[in-house]
Amino acid sequence: MPEGVIPLQSSRPDAAGAEVSAAGAERPAVEFRDVEIAYGKFVAVRDFSLSIAKGSFVTLLGPSGCGKTTILRSLAGLVDITRGQISIGSRRVDDVPIYKRNIGLVFQNYALFPHKTVFDNVAFGLKYRNVPKADIKRKVGQALDMVRLPGSEKKLPSQLSGGQQQRIALARAIVFEPEVLLLDEPLSALDANMREEMRVEIKKIQRETGITAIFVTHDQEEALSMSDRIVVMNAGSMEQIGTPQEVYETPQTAFVADFLGKANMLAGTVSVADGNSATVDLAVGQTVKVATPRPLGVGSAVTVVVRPQKLSVGPAATTNRLSGRVVSTSYLGGSAIYEVDLGGTTVRSNTPISGTVVREGEAMEVGFDPAGCVLLDESGRRIS
Repeated sequence: MPEGVIPLQSSRPDAAGAEVSAAGAERPAVEFRDVEIAYGKFVAVRDFSLSIAKGSFVTLLGPSGCGKTTILRSLAGLVDITRGQISIGSRRVDDVPIYKRNIGLVFQNYALFPHKTVFDNVAFGLKYRNVPKADIKRKVGQALDMVRLPGSEKKLPSQLSGGQQQRIALARAIVFEPEVLLLDEPLSALDANMREEMRVEIKKIQRETGITAIFVTHDQEEALSMSDRIVVMNAGSMEQIGTPQEVYETPQTAFVADFLGKANMLAGTVSVADGNSATVDLAVGQTVKVATPRPLGVGSAVTVVVRPQKLSVGPAATTNRLSGRVVSTSYLGGSAIYEVDLGGTTVRSNTPISGTVVREGEAMEVGFDPAGCVLLDESGRRIS
């Protein structure tokens, strides 16, 4: 577990308190307990409990409408919760106005004042807090240095690129040293190259300042590359929480497997069970051997989940070989993505190129090792 990160808490307050105590004396920087957010009969967020340690970077990841932005806005004080409680440090804040929560906000559209200079945009929160003029000048200068835009104080937002405007928005959010930094899809308006650069910058600044950050995105690469922990959301509920490696390598549900990385999902039935291994007859008419975390019963319906990176192509020496035909090839330089039809089910392999790229329509074998997969039961949950 990354340093400074507290595990997911149970939805039961007594269990949550035990987890916090076991993690150490330091209180969580942010804590949600049994939070529900409803609009009339529609429940946008249900039974949401989470503890976030000071100085950690946690991402809420999920598709549009899953509740991730609603959770972020409830912490900021922009959305009222229906029940439960939210705390920042030792203070409960679900009934505290936004201006008393000491939170920095960075939005997708920057939300800069177009008629104000960079200096006045960054200094806005400090002036609101009645910080002395000399301190304002010093703090604004420090913030602009941190986002690598020194000397830009007199410019207007219209004179800056999109990436520079986002840096100014970030400087404005951190200049007054908030307890928590909230970032709501802050990179989605940028082009691909600028997004990648800003990922690195935001993470670097978060580490340098030691600020607790909560980041909302639907972009899997952003979540995997930036986070200490990822909270995968679906339909107002938490599907899974863990390190980037944990949620990617060991998805707990079919939703997580599919949403995060588009895993290959091969339905089948256990035909041979032998302790911690099993033979699965796939619905595509082929057979594979898999490692199992516990003995499975013959006849059990399972789904074999294999990540594209674990599905090799060609004559690699793997236990499981599946025959198919290439329906799509995407050349990526050092690797290629193949979509292979196994006979009614299409799988995807993302593999390094060791020779000639296989063309569409050609026969191909794909394979994976017995331990290179995760098994789901009939309900779509990981067998453990």
